[in-house]
Amino acid sequence: MSWQMAVVGALGAAQYQQQGAIGKFNQGVANRNAEVLEGQATQIEKKTEFDVAQFNKDYYRLTGEVATGLAKSGVQIGTGTASNIALSNAYEKKIQEDLIEYNSQVAAANKREEANFARIKGSMAKQQARMAQINTIAQTGTSLMSMSGGGGGGSTGSYGNRGTGMSGYGGGASY
Repeated sequence: MSWQMAVVGALGAAQYQQQGAIGKFNQGVANRNAEVLEGQATQIEKKTEFDVAQFNKDYYRLTGEVATGLAKSGVQIGTGTASNIALSNAYEKKIQEDLIEYNSQVAAANKREEANFARIKGSMAKQQARMAQINTIAQTGTSLMSMSGGGGGGSTGSYGNRGTGMSGYGGGASY
């Protein structure tokens, strides 16, 4: 084995190891990104509780103002128009709460989906590194084979030369 073959082998091994390390690093980065995105989804869900509580606080403040205004104007609370306004406000409150929760669920689901894609991206980066490693092994092997003079493709073809000049595909046989 010549020193050139040793250098080619060593460089191939170093490249193989480096490609594996790069693949692991990229997968680790993608997994970390996925964890961050899942944390954001959890924060969105927790913020929903705060948003609903804030909405309810504003709602009860406004209903108190409406009740006070109606009472000042002499309207009897709980009957007629005052009752219709209260019912309408309660209905609108429920719709708004549902809307806040729905939007939160959609946003959290989107973050979780992004996290899944980040994991997939990391897995793909690892697979690409493996493919690069296989390519490195093949190229290094090919280089070593050609340097040693072995397996470098003789002129006889895969079936041997039968003297026909056609690399063994049956032509030129005498009948």
